[in-house]
Amino acid sequence: MIICAKQESDEISTFGIHLIIHTMKPFHLLDGLHFNNGLIQDPETYLDESGCNSWLYLVGEEFAKMEGGMSYDQVKVSTPHSKNVISDPPLVLNLELAKQHVEALEELPRPTLISCRTGPRASAVAYMYSGLKLGADPDEVLAVAEKDQAPFTKFEEYKEWVRSSIESLRSKSHQEK
Repeated sequence: MIICAKQESDEISTFGIHLIIHTMKPFHLLDGLHFNNGLIQDPETYLDESGCNSWLYLVGEEFAKMEGGMSYDQVKVSTPHSKNVISDPPLVLNLELAKQHVEALEELPRPTLISCRTGPRASAVAYMYSGLKLGADPDEVLAVAEKDQAPFTKFEEYKEWVRSSIESLRSKSHQEK
């Protein structure tokens, strides 16, 4: 709970101060965002079973050549609403990729599936975006992700990326206002 004191010039109260009480809702993953947790065998079936109608696909074409891999073409066959922001290793998650993820998620209709090879980067994107949109503290986002056993929480570098992306993108957003 946050309590703010505010001086009102056109009203007089007992002490000249009104209390405004804001209750912060606990952080949660945004409704309509889903991520994979393992390889996706059949893209169309997986999308249907997830209840999603759009897809943010985070891997490049090299994955299609791997055992258990799939291509962005398979994603496009599954839904007309998709974006491909290549973010798989050896690429390092950075602020530029976070900006691209946010931009893609802003354009895609909900519900949206976010997928990478097996789930860690997709879950990191989902929690980063949710934290940014809900104005959540990065520590709270990470605590909830740990409690939810989000795949990215097994990797310190992904947790740091979620934290730094929320802080940087929020700071940039406030500077633009």
